[in-house]
Amino acid sequence: MPTMTIEIHSPEVEAIIRSRMAAGGFRNAEDVIVQALMSTPPAEGSANAARRRPAGRKSLAQLFADSPFKGLDIDFERDSDYGRDAE
Repeated sequence: MPTMTIEIHSPEVEAIIRSRMAAGGFRNAEDVIVQALMSTPPAEGSANAARRRPAGRKSLAQLFADSPFKGLDIDFERDSDYGRDAE
């Protein structure tokens, strides 16, 4: 696998990476970057987004949009709970 060189030109970004490494949990800048990338969802429509959802599975938004209950006048409100008498 070819290597990639990444240059950080912002002193603020470099300070954040150094701070995270100093706090522990990260061996190097690459670990910090990997964790940041793994903790954010891929852009919608990207190749990674398609790979994360098994074929034939809908997103949560699609599931609600295609719900058989869509358009029905269903009241999901609950009656207020007034508690109970304490002795």
